[in-house]
Amino acid sequence: MSTESAHRPVVLVTGATGYMGRQIVPALRDRYRLRLVDVADPGGEHIEVVDLFKSDPAALTVLFEGVDTVVHLAYKHSAPGSSYDNSVPAIDKFEVEFGNLRMAQNVYRAAFDAGVRRVVVASSNHAADWYEHTLVHRGLKDVVEPYELPLADNFYGWSKACYEHLGFVYACGGLGRSLEVVQVRIGAPRDLDEDTYSADEPPAPQPGPAFPTGIARFKRDLGAWLSQRDAQQLFIRCIETENIENEHGVPWQVVYGISNNTRAFWSLTSARQVFGFQPVDDSEVRYEATVQKLLMHGGIAGGRVGA
Repeated sequence: MSTESAHRPVVLVTGATGYMGRQIVPALRDRYRLRLVDVADPGGEHIEVVDLFKSDPAALTVLFEGVDTVVHLAYKHSAPGSSYDNSVPAIDKFEVEFGNLRMAQNVYRAAFDAGVRRVVVASSNHAADWYEHTLVHRGLKDVVEPYELPLADNFYGWSKACYEHLGFVYACGGLGRSLEVVQVRIGAPRDLDEDTYSADEPPAPQPGPAFPTGIARFKRDLGAWLSQRDAQQLFIRCIETENIENEHGVPWQVVYGISNNTRAFWSLTSARQVFGFQPVDDSEVRYEATVQKLLMHGGIAGGRVGA
């Protein structure tokens, strides 16, 4: 190991081979000494195979020793595919999401005991998606702020909101020291495929939250989009920003993880002001041809969201 490499901080990444891990780990590798953790080793990576979902925090402390920052991306899906897999009814997803909350506790506790400086957590926009589904898509609210009371209408979002509250307990100093905590409410970090959006898609059942469908879903995804290079920049800023104290002196922050989107309905105020995040991409530019095809020439009503 070179002298320069030896002085780089150690960053432990959980869920390192998952979807978000594959997007940000290459950029982190250029700046830090990485300790990559996942439930399995797919090969080609130096992975510490650990099941954080089942592990005892005391057994994890050795793994976390010498670490400056933990980036917690690990997540156990409620069904094969994703957390949105409809093969598992929404009402039945509590237990697995409670398990994910237990995994977050394992990570916080191991980081706390090992003297880790900061934990950066992959939260989700769904931590506050009641505002989106019930107010934004009905034109009753324009922007959701990161410090509004997180209200979710599903167990996935509920668990992410609990990650945030649990992180505050560790950050506020009540346990003996302040573990610095950043919650990144990730938006839509994926390519937008025009073939998946159709004006003929059936509307969401009513009554209930106004889940966007069809072209309205395309507008929604334009507002929520997060490019890979913006994701990399945001996580690096969350790791490296020196002072992350809030107005009460608690090193705990919530930021939305989206690009500089014209149709954004989540606020980047905390990401910009606290972390100096400067997103360079805009879905309206990146997907200009698709916007022209689906929105400008399709007889669709205007507006940032909605049909």
